[in-house]
Amino acid sequence: MELPAAGPCAPAGLAPPAMGPGSPPRSAALILLVLLVLGARPEAQETGVRRQQRHGHSLNPNSSWWDMEYKGLLHSKKTLPGTVGSHKLSSLLRSSSPLGHKDSRSLLSQNLGQKSQEKQLSCDMLLKLSRYILMDTFGPSLAWNLFRFYHCDREVNLPKIHVSPLKLAQHKLKPFLLHRMLQLLRNMGVLSESQQSKVFALLKKQMLKARKTPVKPQVEQSGPCPGAAPHLSPWHPGSDTRRAAVVGRGAALRLESSATFHSLVIRDGGKLVFADRPRGPPITLRARYILIQDGGELHIGSERCPYGSRATISLYGRAADGAAVAGFGQKFVGVGGGGVLELHGRRPRSWSLLDKTLHPGGLRHGRYTSEKRWGSRGLNLRILDAGTGRVLAAGRFDTHLRAGECRRLLAFLALQPPGRVVAAAVGDSAARSLTLETRLLLRDRLRSEHIARLGYRQPWALVGILGGDALSTAEDKREYHGSGTTGLAVAQREFLTYDGTRFTVTAFSGWIKGSPLYLHIGEVIDGIDMRAEVGLLTRNILIQGEMEDSCYGQNQCQFFSFDTFGGHIKILRNFSSVHMSGVELKNMGQQILGSYPVHFHMAEDVDERGGYDRPTYLDNLAIHHCFSRCVAIHGTHGLLVKDTIGYDTLGHCFFLEDGTEQRNTFYHNLGLLTRSGTILPSDRNEAMCLAIRSHVYGNYIPVPSTDCMAVSTFWIANPNNNLIENAAAGAQDVGIWYIFHRVPTGQSEGRYPEGQAEHTPLGVFYNNRVHSNFKAGLFIGKGVKTTRASAEDPREYLTVDNARFRPHQDADPEKPRVPAIIDGLIAFKNNDHGAWARGGDIIFRNSGFSDNGIGLTLASDGTFPTDDGSSLEVTRSIFVGESSNFGSQGGQNSYWGKGANGEYRTLPRNKTFPIRGFQIYDGPVRMAKCTFKKFTPTVDRYSSAIGFFMKNAWQISPQNNVSQILMEKSVGLKVFFGRSGQWFGNNDNDGDKMSIFHDLDGSVTGYPDTFIGRADNYLLRHPGCLTVPRWNGMMCTGRFAQLYIQARRPENLTLSIARATYSSHPLQLQGVNRGAPYQQYQPVVMLEQAYIIQWDGRAPEDIILYPINFNRGDWLHIALCYPRNTVFHVVTDVYQRQTGMVHSIKHYFAAPSRASALNGTGERLFYFDRASGYLFVHLQAHEARKGHSYCSQQGCERIKITAHMYPGGSWSCAPNPFPQRPVAPQRPVSQRPARPCRACGAPQLAITSTPSVKYIRIQIQSLSKADIQSHLTSAFIKINGAVFPINSPGIFFVVLDACSGAVVSRRHFDTVTGENAANSITDYVQTFIKERSLVLVCSRDIADMVGSSEMSIFTRLGSAKPIVFHKEGSFAMLGYKGQAKPSWIKVLNHAGNQKAASLQHYVPLKLKEYQCSANAFSQNHSEHISAEAMVPHN
Repeated sequence: MELPAAGPCAPAGLAPPAMGPGSPPRSAALILLVLLVLGARPEAQETGVRRQQRHGHSLNPNSSWWDMEYKGLLHSKKTLPGTVGSHKLSSLLRSSSPLGHKDSRSLLSQNLGQKSQEKQLSCDMLLKLSRYILMDTFGPSLAWNLFRFYHCDREVNLPKIHVSPLKLAQHKLKPFLLHRMLQLLRNMGVLSESQQSKVFALLKKQMLKARKTPVKPQVEQSGPCPGAAPHLSPWHPGSDTRRAAVVGRGAALRLESSATFHSLVIRDGGKLVFADRPRGPPITLRARYILIQDGGELHIGSERCPYGSRATISLYGRAADGAAVAGFGQKFVGVGGGGVLELHGRRPRSWSLLDKTLHPGGLRHGRYTSEKRWGSRGLNLRILDAGTGRVLAAGRFDTHLRAGECRRLLAFLALQPPGRVVAAAVGDSAARSLTLETRLLLRDRLRSEHIARLGYRQPWALVGILGGDALSTAEDKREYHGSGTTGLAVAQREFLTYDGTRFTVTAFSGWIKGSPLYLHIGEVIDGIDMRAEVGLLTRNILIQGEMEDSCYGQNQCQFFSFDTFGGHIKILRNFSSVHMSGVELKNMGQQILGSYPVHFHMAEDVDERGGYDRPTYLDNLAIHHCFSRCVAIHGTHGLLVKDTIGYDTLGHCFFLEDGTEQRNTFYHNLGLLTRSGTILPSDRNEAMCLAIRSHVYGNYIPVPSTDCMAVSTFWIANPNNNLIENAAAGAQDVGIWYIFHRVPTGQSEGRYPEGQAEHTPLGVFYNNRVHSNFKAGLFIGKGVKTTRASAEDPREYLTVDNARFRPHQDADPEKPRVPAIIDGLIAFKNNDHGAWARGGDIIFRNSGFSDNGIGLTLASDGTFPTDDGSSLEVTRSIFVGESSNFGSQGGQNSYWGKGANGEYRTLPRNKTFPIRGFQIYDGPVRMAKCTFKKFTPTVDRYSSAIGFFMKNAWQISPQNNVSQILMEKSVGLKVFFGRSGQWFGNNDNDGDKMSIFHDLDGSVTGYPDTFIGRADNYLLRHPGCLTVPRWNGMMCTGRFAQLYIQARRPENLTLSIARATYSSHPLQLQGVNRGAPYQQYQPVVMLEQAYIIQWDGRAPEDIILYPINFNRGDWLHIALCYPRNTVFHVVTDVYQRQTGMVHSIKHYFAAPSRASALNGTGERLFYFDRASGYLFVHLQAHEARKGHSYCSQQGCERIKITAHMYPGGSWSCAPNPFPQRPVAPQRPVSQRPARPCRACGAPQLAITSTPSVKYIRIQIQSLSKADIQSHLTSAFIKINGAVFPINSPGIFFVVLDACSGAVVSRRHFDTVTGENAANSITDYVQTFIKERSLVLVCSRDIADMVGSSEMSIFTRLGSAKPIVFHKEGSFAMLGYKGQAKPSWIKVLNHAGNQKAASLQHYVPLKLKEYQCSANAFSQNHSEHISAEAMVPHN
């Protein structure tokens, strides 16, 4: 089996995966493995066999609610009488109580025990049926929200959903099945009670009627097996590249042998079926193109009878050969109006996740190559641990020239205990000074036959066991004849580690052991599921393009060395039926607009809405080594793409084109290694962006970072689509990108009004994973340019542009917002961002972020005043800075350096890049119930849990808030505001200075109701603040809001603002709209304070002041500096943002004094002090504000100041026109420390791609004698934070129920004073530990144990071989007693001179392989984890 390594860490020096003719042979099954280390793209291939995932999914791909396997049972020609009517979805949903455990179990018993029509339906099959019918009737969102919680072998509380049984009964379903399904839904508690009696009465009548009427057998369109239909005529057309074959009216042919045509057209009711003869030769159909239209049909297998043989459709031809077919082009399979394309191969598991980590070299400690080749003169020895494969000692002994080396060799061997692996070889010569005593000792200890007679320059190699028998030794020697040797001496032997990994030790002139080359994670690490994806690329139906050896002609050869003119499949509207499953597509696609591996072109609705009884789908496709996308959905709605792999392709892979495409569902697809292409600006890399300028205006030179460089695995151009359980890894730029077309583009122009896509609610986004992408894992925001290049905007059409996501009900901005829910995102090892989202409302929940440059950035919908109060939120999520997934060096991992723990690892961006978990850009954003781990600065870089957007010119909202945050002990820097220097620049932009957030409960700072701002921001500071130098920040109490200032004529001034109390510490603000019609500034201010505003030039003629985030009654006193001879016109009004209307206009009048203008009596007065040059106004909010809106529902209150200034007047003013007063008292931060927060942090231990599986967190720390002598005292077993300390020498066991996770037993065995400890351990494991148990074993200061030379009892707990404890060593084991051997079993057996054995693991509970009882979690007979355990703080 061939395994192209598909990830970001291929070794340097290996060529890219072959494209075209260099692809792997058809006879070999192709499996691909995603590598999980940081970097752009892998480019290596490696061989080996990958074990498939054993963990059960909540919705397994092979038993999901999308499964079509049982559709033959579903459809009946009749609907139930009395059920047809209008049912609005809104009336179908209402509250109900969730299903109880007892009811759930009895329900399943009923379903499993009933028989109907002599058939007994399994629970899984009945669930599949119900899932399909609910999706069919109510759409995927409702079905998903209900059935993602429900599973046959697991108890759950269901969401509160009610649906109409009358609506369900309208489905054309056989009565007995409808009855069973409605029973299931009724017992689940989701049927509307008011309609249950009616529907069951109608159903009873229908079932009685059905018994009296004989049922005619239903036959599929093409019968169960289309190739077996008797009316088909055998066809053996032969090979003729000039023949234009036509299968037309009345022709029904069975292709029984390979054939070659110039072209094949199937039309006018003609039908072609591939013969299915598994023992016969494969059938290959070659043609320049195949066109199916006007009632023509092409069948290879069927849904119910997948094709069992091997079939290939091979499309040939060069780009310049022949004329293009109108609407289709060249080298294609085309389906036109009335065409039928049914391709159904065998459906293997398409892809899964590794269930065990594969280490480099196959070993935990990595592959090993001798630092020097064996050419070093003398005897070269390496000592290895047979249980782990780790190299423990190495030495070279020049026994040829130096007599004293024999003594050193003997001393070296005396230190090595029996049982170790030894590899020995001669370099050059080792015989001259090798004494007889030494030869005899080597003979006895190494069990060597040849060492005693070793001669001058005689090659010799040995691999054996110290103290072993002759059968344990592999040995080889060669003769030396004076002029040279007869060859290399090579000794080789295979060994087995304790955890079952096989490795080979080879001794010769150079030696290595093991494979694979790079780290592939197969476990949950630090609470984040980082398991590698494993995909199968071969299918028994293959559609391929025949390729040239290299690029030629006009095929963009300046960018590609290989031929990119592949085949393509194109489906047009009004086709009769298209379904593809179990099909491989290779060498497909062209660097030409519209020619993609699979392309639905302007097909409109392809599900029930379009009149298709059998909704269109693509299922279990393997699309690899293709030249333009994977699946293109263009002007098409309602398509299902499921279990499909896209690997090593050019341009956006899963692609929505014009922005109109809606209701499409991507379920459990895998996209890997998405490279740049040339077709669209967003497809292009930097070189392509600069070189392709044929569609720009004039001499415009594109800016690659903003115009292009956006190639994505999933390019989602309309939010109303569903993404469920997909994975996107190794993209040149982004894994999943939601992009917004302000108006439809391309052939869809005019199909919806301007701005609709940006306001359309998000479809289902659930349980997707993105990793190892260069720019971002998930990106929500930006759009495409929807106008042609012109003098006003010379950029190319469809260049990446600005847009923001603002979902509202019915896509109507006048209606309420509909939050976009990002549920269950896993993002790790992405170079720049794990996820970036701009807009609102957007909510991330149940998500995990690890090893990204920046975990998550939330950016607001827009700047005031166009923003109508959106917000963003992240909750119930986990953030990890530098996890224990160190990755591997090499390939395209550009950044490799020391981590915070001193060990080398992959790094994002650069070894100095400031890592941030949660980044605040502007706001308002909220973060609640999140956990942070392993954010620790180093000498090279800052690393903080919470940080801010660098070089930020934008506004930041004081409404940003956090609560219920858990910072684990491994967080070394909770918050960081940046410092001048690399990456941060001068750290002097407006947003840098104004960075702020609100710690509502004190879970970050330790003090509730505290604002955290930058240390030098004197607009916020008061005497009660606490400065935190490491953060470059301060913690302050108080009430804060924003002052929004617009300035016109001129628009390029620098504003200086100071609080009167700290007038000597003004802040200089540049504004954010330099060059715009007006400039805007938005400082954060403390309420009920006086502020002074000056300018670096003559004051603007027009100034507007908005009180932003003010509640009713909040106020400021403002003094603005003007020339002394200025005349003012001041008005107040209310500006309604959405309509642009202004109302409640009122004029201000001049006051006789400053005090009268600022007294806040409600009179609208201003005062201009000509002596000082200051204009004084009282700015106050009079209307109530709701939620996150900046202003009230009536609109934004504001003061507009128009100044008439005359030449010659001075525009400088004194620093402070307000009288000096003592600083107003504010509550000191330190007065009210926060209480301990037990509910803080993410409620989940782990964020995984199998959310229905529960995990426990295990940590085992042993101690060796050397550790204790070094004054280390902590040996323990830790379970979910509960600590079981080990205070005395010996072996300690903790046993848990593998189904419930409860601790059921603990036992300590004294190996120092205890007699027969080995026998006691054996008896305990055999007798007292029950089946289905997790067994945790830890050691402290192991001494010799009687009878412990080999303890085979540990093989009952999963060890691959008996354990031999090392004297004064250490031991740790995570084992399992039961019939299964779970993949998570780990064994560490360290010698005394090694670091103490220590392991951490997230162990899944209640897996199917444990064979747990149904009520495992509800059992209460076991001891609780916390019993008698010490529970420290995290």
